[in-house]
Amino acid sequence: MKVTLDRVNDDFHFEAKGNSNVTVNIDSKVNEEVHGASPMELLLMAVGGCNAIDIVSILKKQRQQITGYHIEVEGKRKEVRQAKPFESIHVSIYLEGEIDKAKADRAAQLSFDKYCSVSITLEGAVDVTYDVFVNNEKV
Repeated sequence: MKVTLDRVNDDFHFEAKGNSNVTVNIDSKVNEEVHGASPMELLLMAVGGCNAIDIVSILKKQRQQITGYHIEVEGKRKEVRQAKPFESIHVSIYLEGEIDKAKADRAAQLSFDKYCSVSITLEGAVDVTYDVFVNNEKV
């Protein structure tokens, strides 16, 4: 896998592309006008996106009827030298529809423990936790 980044302006705005050839804008919040997500926001988005794709895929195979999917990913940062890496990431998954709670919980467990390459990449460096809610009830 390979990605490229090209600088767009005289500041910190970059356009990134991967094998999909889809452009992703990356920027720093140093300036008032921001043109893209920060690298740390992208990392949280990657965790959420990877798990969301896994969970939807698993539940669809089990013929669960998902009418809504919302995910919130929050990272807690710490100071290490001049950097501020994540020390923990918590994912809250909100599913709506005719979904068996046990199947939703198992799908999330499989995603975080077995399938999601992003979460597994972070193992040992960042504590990644999650909660699952089905029709506003915590599983």
